[in-house]
Amino acid sequence: MRDIEHNLKQVCDRLAEAALRVGRDPTEVTLVAVSKTHPVETVVAAYEAGVRHFGENRVEEGAPKIPAVRAALPTAPPTWHMVGHVQSRKTERVVDHFDIVHSVDRLKIARYCSRFAQQAGRTLPVLLECNVSGEESKYGFDLSGWERDEGRREGFFAVVEEILALPALAVQGLMTMAPFVPDPETVRPVFISLRALLDLLKERFPTADWGHLSMGMTDDFEVAVEEGATMVRIGRAIFGPRLG
Repeated sequence: MRDIEHNLKQVCDRLAEAALRVGRDPTEVTLVAVSKTHPVETVVAAYEAGVRHFGENRVEEGAPKIPAVRAALPTAPPTWHMVGHVQSRKTERVVDHFDIVHSVDRLKIARYCSRFAQQAGRTLPVLLECNVSGEESKYGFDLSGWERDEGRREGFFAVVEEILALPALAVQGLMTMAPFVPDPETVRPVFISLRALLDLLKERFPTADWGHLSMGMTDDFEVAVEEGATMVRIGRAIFGPRLG
């Protein structure tokens, strides 16, 4: 598992350098290691190398993996982030297993999360997934061009107001996925847009907690950090290519 230690050090060094370039404290950024397709032993090795936050894209994989990792690390288990699309019929399992959900992308899912969190007697931290790039293949609230489209912006704010009123949910910020492109500089405007949207939400709903921007993955996390990311979701740069 030396590769994981080496890869993790490189990622952490790059993250720190990106933060320092713009005068940020690197400790403000949480590294979420996305362990999709990788087995329990690999997750434990990454934990032993220093990772404390892990992410999964699919509840079908996370549901058995998370308790297995917790059994292997009983004294201080890691925090688990759901970073993939949440289907309505699988929401209960997501709430059962994950500590935080990055991908609340519609009011219906927020309502389901609220219901199942209430039933479980817990408060579930969530982020609102926003599609600010306009890519049709991406999930999220459709906010392409929100800066110029007052109707789209106000429609989103109306939904946010409903979500903030739901019991057993703690909205903590926004998430986005940028397009996959060879040059990460070309997606900088996506991250700038999400940060600007978060700033506007802070003004519009000042009593809510808008502390997090989950943006940036293996190919673009340094640009995301420079633009204000507080969580980056990195898989391949730590674990290598996906298995299977």
